[in-house]
Amino acid sequence: SVPACCSARYNLALLACFGFFLLYALRVNLSVALVDMVEPNTSLAKNVTSNVCPEHSSSINVPRNTTGVKYSWDADTQGWILGSFFYGYIITQIPGGYLASKIGGKLLLGFGIFGTSVFTLLTPLAADLGVGYLIAVRALEGLGEGVTFPAMHSMWSSWAPPLERSKLLSISYAGAQLGTVVSLPLSGLICYYMNWVYVFYIFGALGVLWWFFWMFLVSDTPEAHRSISHAEREYILSSLKDQLSTQKSVPWRAMLESLPLWAIVVAHFSYNWTFYTLLTLLPTYMKEILRFDAQENGFLSALPYFGCWLCIILSGQIADYLREKQNFSTVCVRKCFTLIGMIGPAVFLVAAGFIGCNYALAVAFVTISTTLGGFCTSGYSINHLDIAPSYAGILLGITNSFATIPGMVGPVIAKNLTHNNTVGEWQMVFYIAASINLFGAIFFALFGSGEVQDWAVSGYHLHRN
Repeated sequence: SVPACCSARYNLALLACFGFFLLYALRVNLSVALVDMVEPNTSLAKNVTSNVCPEHSSSINVPRNTTGVKYSWDADTQGWILGSFFYGYIITQIPGGYLASKIGGKLLLGFGIFGTSVFTLLTPLAADLGVGYLIAVRALEGLGEGVTFPAMHSMWSSWAPPLERSKLLSISYAGAQLGTVVSLPLSGLICYYMNWVYVFYIFGALGVLWWFFWMFLVSDTPEAHRSISHAEREYILSSLKDQLSTQKSVPWRAMLESLPLWAIVVAHFSYNWTFYTLLTLLPTYMKEILRFDAQENGFLSALPYFGCWLCIILSGQIADYLREKQNFSTVCVRKCFTLIGMIGPAVFLVAAGFIGCNYALAVAFVTISTTLGGFCTSGYSINHLDIAPSYAGILLGITNSFATIPGMVGPVIAKNLTHNNTVGEWQMVFYIAASINLFGAIFFALFGSGEVQDWAVSGYHLHRN
């Protein structure tokens, strides 16, 4: 095979990694900045703090910058502001996959991130104009981000040799976890020492800068690349020659009747339920039950995502090693990694609800739970490329549409279950997330596939008539 170092396909993976890093930084920065944008007394109706655990008071008074404008938004308004992103995000998933197959992933991904960055730069202005404007800008950011994952999947269908898929895709998508890791504590520091508007200005400007590099250095296919070596181009094209379809029409019906696709849908939905529930409610659980302020400790709230990032990179290498050197079948690797990546988190999540007030154990269990989830990237998460490389972008659009629903519904349901913030209520939230995870893992293990499906290959229509 062609060496990886400095190759065009690994350069693409690294640039994509930076792109997804910025996307997630742009996505989570608002949840940190919002704390500073709201007048302290309106932020939340005083939550009932359970008095099960003793208070950890570690508040050291550091002179803090208070020049930022404050708004009087109540808890419901804040919920709408934080949720508005997903309403834009869910709309562009399937169109994003379809467009990528028509105009190519490079422009779509490039302008998706460029647009999101521009709207991020406009966020402080929108907040000044009023809450409606802010919600609209966030929904537009969601529209921009919605096309990015399908566009990336679509690009990898022409760039990733089958036996390097786990490695290349895990490098590019791991940027998302790293973006969460870096931007949570960093946004906190920017709010603390400067002013919350700079959170949006700094990350927005970086996104625009990235866009110039992307447009200049990347191409949709190996054939169109300016500086790719002849050997690498031949290696990629020959490895994909029997896997791609040349037909122009999309076989929608066969696609929607495909059980392996529904196996990915169910796994994706289940995984995201746990992921979004944790992302949005972990600080609340730590604060209300364990009486520990996670916002004072940005490092601890970022730790689980750092673990997940490491796990994604390592498991991508292991998955391809097993397929290439140990002759494990693709479907075996995808199913095993999905089982580890969904049952592992379920077990540790339930355990986190039962450790009483042991703060260190709670952080450890939640970190292990999120870290093990990283195995899923080399499991169901890139399985679209195994079953239908030509339509991978569209398939990801379909599964990601379903998988965005937990981001809208999960936290709302969890909030409703924890009115009194008792330990029992939180155990219920963890139970629900764990059961959904378990169901998704089993469903994928039963019905997932690792083979290119008949309907995804060129000659398919010929066999039917």
